[in-house]
Amino acid sequence: MEEELKKKNEDIETLEEKKEIKKEKHNKKDDKKEKEIEELKKKNEELLNKILYNQAEFSNYKKRRELELSNMLKYQNQEIVTELLPIVDNFERAIKLDDTNLNDELSKFLEGFKMIYSHLVELLKKYEVVEIDCLNKEFDANTMQALMTAKIEGVKAGMVVEVLQKGYMLKDRMIRPALVKVSE
Repeated sequence: MEEELKKKNEDIETLEEKKEIKKEKHNKKDDKKEKEIEELKKKNEELLNKILYNQAEFSNYKKRRELELSNMLKYQNQEIVTELLPIVDNFERAIKLDDTNLNDELSKFLEGFKMIYSHLVELLKKYEVVEIDCLNKEFDANTMQALMTAKIEGVKAGMVVEVLQKGYMLKDRMIRPALVKVSE
């Protein structure tokens, strides 16, 4: 019986050793699984950050694109207006030829020019093209370009004394600076 007891004790010890070995294996597996879980969590966080970054980039792209499209639509007439301005200038020069005698041939001829000119000016106003008002104003380098200077008595330095060519704005954008003569 004692032998039987010894054998049972040995069996119990063997079982406990086996349990201990199993436990160690199980702990190693748990550690391995924990590491895998941590790695997956890191990868998941990285992917989430990439998604958030891409969403922000796309949102910024959409806003930029909308702004570009808005500006393109807002200033879509700029090219044709820029090409019309020399024609308006030529009409103004021709109209200046008119004198005080309204019965001569030139005055009658220029009446048609004046009508065409007024239609052109109305058309430009319709599309929000505005002349830059600068005569007798202080020189502004943002909207004017000084071509000449002159010393004029009684006029403060830096004042526009003559407009050589009108400048124009399309909505809030300058499309042609005014060419001016400035006092010294």
